[in-house]
Amino acid sequence: MLHMRGVMEIWDREHECMPRVELEQLQLERLQATLHRAFKNVTCYRNKFTKESIDPDDITSLSDLARLPFTTKEDLRLNYPYGMFAVPLREVVRIHSSSGTTGKPTVVGYTKNDIRTWSNLVARFMTAAGVTHDDVVQIAFGYGMFTGAFGLHYGAEAIGASVIPMGGGNTEKQIMIMQDYRSSVLVCTPSYAMTIADRMEQLGIEPKSLSLKVGLFGGEPWSEAMRTEIENRLGIMATDNYGLSEVIGPGVAGECRYKCGMHIFEDAFIPEIIDPESCEVLPPGSVGELVITTLTKEAFPMIRYRTRDITSLDYEQCACGRTHVRMKKTMGRSDDMLIIKGVNVFPSQIEEVLVAMEGCEPHYQLVVERKGSVDILEVRIEVTENIFFDEMKMQRAFMEKVQRKIESVIGVGVTVRLVEPKSIPRFEGKASRVIDNRKI
Repeated sequence: MLHMRGVMEIWDREHECMPRVELEQLQLERLQATLHRAFKNVTCYRNKFTKESIDPDDITSLSDLARLPFTTKEDLRLNYPYGMFAVPLREVVRIHSSSGTTGKPTVVGYTKNDIRTWSNLVARFMTAAGVTHDDVVQIAFGYGMFTGAFGLHYGAEAIGASVIPMGGGNTEKQIMIMQDYRSSVLVCTPSYAMTIADRMEQLGIEPKSLSLKVGLFGGEPWSEAMRTEIENRLGIMATDNYGLSEVIGPGVAGECRYKCGMHIFEDAFIPEIIDPESCEVLPPGSVGELVITTLTKEAFPMIRYRTRDITSLDYEQCACGRTHVRMKKTMGRSDDMLIIKGVNVFPSQIEEVLVAMEGCEPHYQLVVERKGSVDILEVRIEVTENIFFDEMKMQRAFMEKVQRKIESVIGVGVTVRLVEPKSIPRFEGKASRVIDNRKI
């Protein structure tokens, strides 16, 4: 059932409902400006363009975008921390980061103008979900280097809603705040929304006794079945949104109340779908890897950034009146990255820990289960015979040492299981490091 709250509002009607011909002209103008700024100020981009014998002036149509080289996580790693910035550090007012493929995080920066743009983009998808200045928005994302909490915080304040910067965890206090402060909007990961629902049931609290109306959930993949369960158990309308730190954070795309795909804000981003193997651009409607080019970022422009997220794009105009393309929920990854409790985890991060630890073999497997609404990551590690057959006390101490080291690197709790030598399958080609048993 489609829950509607008052009139269907649109935050930035001028841009969100712009005719496609005008939108594409605006995209081209902004793309050309972005390319010139990146070429002039970012050595990485200047080198990439020069290697391909491309001058920014060569890009005279949107179809020319396909001629440009891709940007990847590896580029960000090689230019850590500030090498991808297009403005001097004195113009950067905010620095965030996310997990990198190694122990080093991906660092992103924002100018004052970038923060204003970010606030506007988040206000768009919050408004599309039905949030207004009359709402009380409880943000149960962790604040800190993660972009999620701050992005939603700014968007809600731009709308004029009351913001409760609750942060993550402490579920009983979250519920108490909802009751006492009459929170009407919940912001968190979908799995944490399920945790809240579980605890409310244990405490005998009826959803109808709360003021909650809307949930804005992101940070991890989730299914339509999970949406239905959250809506039924919390008595709310649950909407999906999409973003990634490298591109801006939350604010790349979000659902309207028709829930038929997430509108990508095309005046700020150009999306493409490519074949992850051949890297060829695929026609509209095809399933492939999402590639994003930013059009308005000053501090940290991204040109043809490979998100590694698998999805498809629908250019049919939505019944809500917005003209921007809609992306389907992400269907997986074109790499081995896992998203555990909203945190990006790469097998290579764990591999680096194991290689550096005496007693561990370079053979491991990551097994992910969802128990209730909580993701459990088990790291199965082959160890040398003398450790596997060591006395229990010594083995446990070793296991705890490995666990602490992994958790300090990836930033999320894990279970470590030591297995005997040669018990993890060997593969001729790429090793199958990840077993994801979650029913997403």
